[in-house]
Amino acid sequence: MAVPSNEELELLHRNICQAVGDPKRIQILYALHEQPRNVNALVEALNTPQPTISRHLAILRERGLVTAERDGTSVIYRVAEPRMIEILDVMRQMLRGLLEKQSSVVE
Repeated sequence: MAVPSNEELELLHRNICQAVGDPKRIQILYALHEQPRNVNALVEALNTPQPTISRHLAILRERGLVTAERDGTSVIYRVAEPRMIEILDVMRQMLRGLLEKQSSVVE
């Protein structure tokens, strides 16, 4: 695969990397991957204030990583792209491997 252009990398960084650049947004993605939820269910599941959840959801929606669907008076959020969870899982596996290597070097 060719080296990506600066323009493509800037788009990737702005639209994806910055969106998952906050641990709370990653938690929200994982919670929504378990099951679609409304804001109140996310507040409860993540033990986080409602304004914080709403602010992070707005960013994730803006970047196209979650979708929102009205259900009566409630809005249900879903992960828009399941591959995002797969990517996060691979990154977590990489982190575990790197930490294991670093700890064995220190010993």
